[in-house]
Amino acid sequence: MRTKNLAAALVLTLSLAACGAPSTGEATPTAAPSTPEASSAPQSRTSTTPPSIDQAIVGTVVRFTVGSESVDVTIVEDSPATRDFLSMLPLTLTLEEFNGREKIADLPRALKYEGSPGSDPKDGDLIYFIPWGNIGFYYNTDGIGYSDQTLHLGTYDGTAKELERLEGHKAAVAIVR
Repeated sequence: MRTKNLAAALVLTLSLAACGAPSTGEATPTAAPSTPEASSAPQSRTSTTPPSIDQAIVGTVVRFTVGSESVDVTIVEDSPATRDFLSMLPLTLTLEEFNGREKIADLPRALKYEGSPGSDPKDGDLIYFIPWGNIGFYYNTDGIGYSDQTLHLGTYDGTAKELERLEGHKAAVAIVR
């Protein structure tokens, strides 16, 4: 009796499998999950953006502060690199002079930047340089052109002198609005 039941189960299983779509070697699409009806319950965030960051990335202001000195950076485009940079905040960085062109600081880790556009840096830009994994405040971009390796994070209104006052000290970096 047991053998007959196993045989019947096997025939049924094979019959049901044969009723499916013919195999073409490709995965068959599955139905999209249904969405729940709207409710008054709060929706969960699906973004990788931390709760302290407004969903409107453009216009976010990040302040670099040493003592009473500060330089504000305004985020001017929403890209994977800017979102990842903002997700690291708050943090502490030390700025240093680089080549008479920019003040740079090493980030604690490389940014996730896939899909971020390259840039043609201008004076007053905060950039991320992919090969070194650092950020830079450009103040002298003469002769520097477009590069896929230089990602635009934001703009700042500070002068080279104001940046110099931040240099060599631990700067607190945080979102202020």
